[in-house]
Amino acid sequence: MSRLDRYILWQILAVFGFFSLVLVGVYWINRAAILFDTLVADGEGVGVFVEFSLLTLPNVIRLVLPYAAFAAAVFVGNRLSNESERVVMQSTGFSPVQLCRPVLAFGVIVALLMSVLVHVLVPVSRGELADRSAQIAQNVTTRLLKPGTFQHPAPGLTVFIGAITPEGQLENVFLSDMRAPTNQTTFTARQALLTPSSTGPKLILLNGFAQTLRAPDGRLFTTSFSDMTYDLGAILAVAPRTDRRLAEMATPRLMFPKAADLARFGGTSSELWQEVHARFSQVSFAAVTGILGFSALLLGGFSRFGLWRQISGAIALLVLCQLGGNATRSLVLKDPSLWILHYTPAILGAVCTIGVLWLARRPQSPTPQTIPNKGLAI
Repeated sequence: MSRLDRYILWQILAVFGFFSLVLVGVYWINRAAILFDTLVADGEGVGVFVEFSLLTLPNVIRLVLPYAAFAAAVFVGNRLSNESERVVMQSTGFSPVQLCRPVLAFGVIVALLMSVLVHVLVPVSRGELADRSAQIAQNVTTRLLKPGTFQHPAPGLTVFIGAITPEGQLENVFLSDMRAPTNQTTFTARQALLTPSSTGPKLILLNGFAQTLRAPDGRLFTTSFSDMTYDLGAILAVAPRTDRRLAEMATPRLMFPKAADLARFGGTSSELWQEVHARFSQVSFAAVTGILGFSALLLGGFSRFGLWRQISGAIALLVLCQLGGNATRSLVLKDPSLWILHYTPAILGAVCTIGVLWLARRPQSPTPQTIPNKGLAI
């Protein structure tokens, strides 16, 4: 690369880092607000919230990276034009294609970053996030500490809590254990405490009654107690998540699956390759967004009014590529043999870029100007 190419490339990379941080921050804040409501408000700690936020970060970066590349290329192209640097470069003999060489190298860098995300980091983070979500769903503290509603933490087990004091004491507790078909036991207590232990959470019932209905003879036994411990850990043991999705599988394993992988993740060979093509299409689209936006700004010459028309045209081309991908996605899902349609956004972006560069290379015909004929007064 020439010195001029490196100059343009470093400018784009610097602006790309800034736009990436801004877009990731905005998108992540929206996700973090939802996570905060669903985790911390339900009784989970701040550590779980931070863990979930970090696990969602690779997918957030994957979503915003192509648009950050587009914004960086358009911003640098507009700045080069406003500061007359592009005019100087073109006057020294640089063609529009030569000016796009550093942007093409920038697209390769973005494609490499996108490849690491979609092929490795995003599948791993999705798998870890799904596992942790399953564990949180089995967390008895999160599910039981909801006053005023009937909870079913396990099949045959029903829990109702009337209220929770600021000190953490449970009031007006109802617990129905119908797991055994021969004996059905119902516990009622005025107060209760939920305490952790090495074997799992335990529910300490205070000042209540236990009613056991024996099914064979229909006899009812009632027992009053001042305190009683009910072992929830033995009932609510967290079972490992057995189902997996293709989105949680790394790309090399999708391309060369083993019998164990097919049994664990499910799906046919065509579904596996659909996922592979979908990931490569994201990489290819991220590679062309930057050069698409930069090349659109090369149309036309210098103008005091700025390049707002070229910028609007670049945004319109990006929207066109995205709409083309959305329109063909349903066709690919119906017929896997049309896998080439996965690459519609990248193909449209490449075609538009070639067309724009062809128009930019055409010699601009000078605008005829009329010189007024002013007579000389003697």
